[in-house]
Amino acid sequence: MAIWIEEDAKVLVQGITGKQGMFHAGKMVEYGTQIVGGCTPGKGGQTVELEGKDFPVWNSMTEAITATDADATVIYVPPPYAAEAIMEAAEAFDTVKGEGVVICITEGIPTLDMVKAVAYVNNRPGIRLIGPNCPGIITPGETGGAKIGIMPGHIHAKGRIGIVSKSGTLTYEAVAQTMSI
Repeated sequence: MAIWIEEDAKVLVQGITGKQGMFHAGKMVEYGTQIVGGCTPGKGGQTVELEGKDFPVWNSMTEAITATDADATVIYVPPPYAAEAIMEAAEAFDTVKGEGVVICITEGIPTLDMVKAVAYVNNRPGIRLIGPNCPGIITPGETGGAKIGIMPGHIHAKGRIGIVSKSGTLTYEAVAQTMSI
């Protein structure tokens, strides 16, 4: 049993048409994550090919969540736009489903922007924010699972222990040490 993300979670990628979004979304699909599409303002109606499959792109998170019933989103957008992406996702999940997980990988977001975004998310009790500036979250399955972020999937395995850390490198070391027991 997972705490926040089940291994069959439906995931959206904000910034899926950008270099980082496309690269990491491809790694997520390769791992077995159930990507259901992406959101990039102004690029709605396009598709993105990842690992030989086409994924739809929407202009807004409300459109994307309504169309896919997504459980979570991961944000790969530049720092000046990341706080706005967090708030858009929080509002959309709150309006459409009443709950959702927002994972923001972006680092270097302006502090005052994040103060505003955190306050915005805190006013929506069904929304959980992980990040920003984090490696993401992973729930390994027997085969595949939900890898939402930038961590290497091959070092994780299904089990009874969860590891929480802000540091990507220390997380990977903790996982490696735990898996070697």
